[in-house]
Amino acid sequence: QVQLVESGGGLVQPGGSLRLSCDASGFSLDYYAIGWFRQAPGKEREGVSCISSSDGSTSVKGRFTASRDNAKDTVYLQMNSLKPEDTAVYYCAARPRIATCRINDYDYWGQGTQVTVSS
Repeated sequence: QVQLVESGGGLVQPGGSLRLSCDASGFSLDYYAIGWFRQAPGKEREGVSCISSSDGSTSVKGRFTASRDNAKDTVYLQMNSLKPEDTAVYYCAARPRIATCRINDYDYWGQGTQVTVSS
């Protein structure tokens, strides 16, 4: 069974940093692009950073950067200078090879991890 699992969410103060991880079970992430998306209450899901299988990263939100460690079969989302408006559930999603950061292009989705930015 193909699964993506996000981890690393939690409560962080404004201005702080957090790193999320995305791990796969049932398949290898080597040949997949990974997109990071988020959804805040009452808002549509949006892309924040996406990375191709060849490690080319596309950052939609400038403070957020996706990276990957193929040896660990893990993709990360580094989030810096966090703001209260970054509070959301963060999801990783997979599609073959090329990152587009368009929600409808992604085939597999994780369950999400909550990130709360508050003092």
